Amino acid sequence: MIVLIICIVLKILVVVVPLLISVAYFTIAERKIMGIIQRRKGPNVIGFLGLLQPLADGLKLFVKETIFPSNSNIIIFLIAPMLTFILSLIGWAVLPLSKQIVLSDLNIGVLYLFATSSLSVYGIIMAGWSSNSKYPFLGALRSAAQMISYEVSIGFIIINVCICAGSFNLSFIVLAQNNVWFVVPLLPMFFIFCVSMLAETNRHPFDLPEAEAELVSGYNVEYSAMTFALFFLGEYANMLLMSAFVSILFLGGWLPLVNLFPFNYLPGSLWFSLKLVLGVIFFIVTRATLPRYRYDQLMYIGWKSFLPLSLGYLLLSVGILISFNWLPT
Repeated sequence: MIVLIICIVLKILVVVVPLLISVAYFTIAERKIMGIIQRRKGPNVIGFLGLLQPLADGLKLFVKETIFPSNSNIIIFLIAPMLTFILSLIGWAVLPLSKQIVLSDLNIGVLYLFATSSLSVYGIIMAGWSSNSKYPFLGALRSAAQMISYEVSIGFIIINVCICAGSFNLSFIVLAQNNVWFVVPLLPMFFIFCVSMLAETNRHPFDLPEAEAELVSGYNVEYSAMTFALFFLGEYANMLLMSAFVSILFLGGWLPLVNLFPFNYLPGSLWFSLKLVLGVIFFIVTRATLPRYRYDQLMYIGWKSFLPLSLGYLLLSVGILISFNWLPT
């Protein structure tokens, strides 16, 4: 029994520790790439080429004093960032990082992942309400409406992929792309999913819940020190999670680019990591190049563009699969 518990803990650490390191260096990669795009240097003082900057930032947030608003609900105020951070981590339990590395290979892994990502909105709502301030509350309401709106179209896209693969198991979805990645037959859905995951993670150009001009900093304006750091870590972990999810659904997960020497001899985790890096670069470059949308434009895109397109493409895919008797068994 003790050996089993130790094995489970080690498997969790194998996934969580690299994830937290990746989140830390995601931040400096973002600042460096944005610096290059904006023709400036970015962080370059702490450590060689500024590579120790994330550790310095983490230490600063760790030693700072946590300030609690006098009229806030302290218990919910503290639970909110912890809930957001925990939900951003537990989603990785079902993600197959390679053929061998997966914590829990659930047959309903897609549903589990969709449920955990949907629950993250509760942490933001709790943060906005418990702060007892109008700006965080408005930011929380915006975030809830935004995430729920884009989850509908994301759900239809995921159903489309699951129908093509014939399974809700994420490993099976990857193996179903052995001949052709789903990005080829489902290219319009791939583009819609990429835009929707920006809105789902509250990232630029859809970062309306954190709009500095009208909401100061949105739902986390009253947070400081480690409570703010947990929101920060949760947001970046969610971006990595969505990058990993899109690589599994459309880009073949751990499968190589082509099944030819020497590509097929490289480890699957390396291919998965390279595809995840592409998602990270997409998040960063989008933030550096696009202006922020108005809120009515955000809702218009979600409900009047993406929802009918994703639903229509789902019906088209099912119709083609039934017509040619290609439905997976």
